[in-house]
Amino acid sequence: MTQNQALTILKTGANVFLTGEPGAGKTYTINAFVSFLKEHGIEPAITASTGIAATHIQGQTIHSWSGIGIRKTLSPYDLDQMATIEYLVRRINKTKVLIIDEVSMIDGFTLDLVDAVCKTIKQSAEPFGGIQVVLVGDFFQLPPISRYGDVVPFAFESRAWKEMKPLVCYLTEQHRQSDDTFLRLLSAIRRNERMDDHMIHLEQRIISDSDSFDHLENMTRLYAHNADVDAINTAALCAIDGPTNTYTMFSKGSESLVASLKKGCLSPERLDLKIGAVVMCTKNNMQKGFVNGTTGTVMRFETGTKYPIIQTKDREEITIEPMDWTIEEDGKIKASIGQIPLRLAWAITIHKSQGLSLDNAMMDLRQVFEFGQGYVALSRVRSLSGLYLAGWNAQTFQVHPRILQEDQIFHEQSDSATEIFAGIEADDLETMHKNFILAAGGTLDAKKGKQAKVEKKDTLDLTKELVLEGKSLSEIAKARKMVATTILDHIEKLIILKKLNYENISHLIDAKLLKALPTITVAFSACDTTLLSPVYNHLDGKYTFDMLRLARAAISAKNNK
Repeated sequence: MTQNQALTILKTGANVFLTGEPGAGKTYTINAFVSFLKEHGIEPAITASTGIAATHIQGQTIHSWSGIGIRKTLSPYDLDQMATIEYLVRRINKTKVLIIDEVSMIDGFTLDLVDAVCKTIKQSAEPFGGIQVVLVGDFFQLPPISRYGDVVPFAFESRAWKEMKPLVCYLTEQHRQSDDTFLRLLSAIRRNERMDDHMIHLEQRIISDSDSFDHLENMTRLYAHNADVDAINTAALCAIDGPTNTYTMFSKGSESLVASLKKGCLSPERLDLKIGAVVMCTKNNMQKGFVNGTTGTVMRFETGTKYPIIQTKDREEITIEPMDWTIEEDGKIKASIGQIPLRLAWAITIHKSQGLSLDNAMMDLRQVFEFGQGYVALSRVRSLSGLYLAGWNAQTFQVHPRILQEDQIFHEQSDSATEIFAGIEADDLETMHKNFILAAGGTLDAKKGKQAKVEKKDTLDLTKELVLEGKSLSEIAKARKMVATTILDHIEKLIILKKLNYENISHLIDAKLLKALPTITVAFSACDTTLLSPVYNHLDGKYTFDMLRLARAAISAKNNK
């Protein structure tokens, strides 16, 4: 099936499983569909199985979107309680289209939980409460993670999948690999064919001299295990002459929730950086111009704050400031951690490489331990000439036997869908597209949909208006449907941009903070930093991070005249 044929099916509002080999254009097709929806005034919910995958499509994890978090089961009581969470009910009720990317890494239990939440909140027995669901991914890639050693079902084995009966759109075009020999090799792995004829090509890509492998420069390195990645990154940093700047993660909240945040955070608790370090951003900050996965090199450190300034591959220079990771419940922050959103990136794991498209890469596949892991690694590069190998093991090129069986069914279902839609007249298809737009609450006039998007005010300006109206911090947070930390971040940015001054925010400073402001000001000066964690520790935790953040905003406003 071509991308255009898949897009035609997506526009009818049907539930769809969009699949295909790496480079077949799954992300391109989804982006085209999202653009179509937004042009007609429909905002889809864009999610993915993991945080890294979510950043590739500028979305959020399906666990976060649905409110299930890390839970493995939901009782009827749990579902009833979730149906009383205002922001979750509002989010799911307004969703007409749900996109879930990298579905191969979602187990069947999780998909069933999301389905149950949507049915409960939508008060509908239809699959996912009647939301159009678009599942995107390739089951030959990384499988669901079993955290407790148990065997977990694939997403297509779930009750939810069987109920919604998605149309399969199996893309057959190729837009990443341009090497016919390499394409045949990758296809042989997918079909579990004998690799004898292909091994000669892989053997030619082996770097026999380990020293050469270790010192090839300007090339991404992929490894199966975190330990290998950590060792290479540490050694590369030590090899750089010059002073080290260290950034220590701070935390707040219950120990168990903080531990959960730290486990899911790609930034380390202790981050050591030097000028010349190769780094990767670990969080989204669209205003600053980086997302989770943006790579660059540390060029220098900002005077005073010591924040790292990185240069991306696009030659853009960005100052990376500390950011928070939080766990929220009922609109309140239950735990938070803060760190410079960076990690060393001379090497990355195969898991974290999924979704990347590379001109060249160095790979050590000798410790591959999971079905699909070797295939994911190989398919990151565009041609054999860009592939450099240290070696592989017996597991490297194996694919899951269950996937081999199901893939044949997916091909047949896709061929059937192609044939059915080829027989529908163009006028009838156009009518189906229009009916879907109207049913989803959109407008048939694409210009109006675009205009509505243009007329939306900048998020900072919306916060500014509420501040100037004299609203309290809690009132602003409630009106914006955001947490206080985010509002304070907006206020600090508005002060830097000179859109707010001290007089504008003085009503936010209560008597307690006003009295403490001189002490906190001295503490920031004594610590010679604008980071919150050192000041928090210097003052023995006497003031909350939100108080310190507001104090920092007030100090900045006074100095920014």
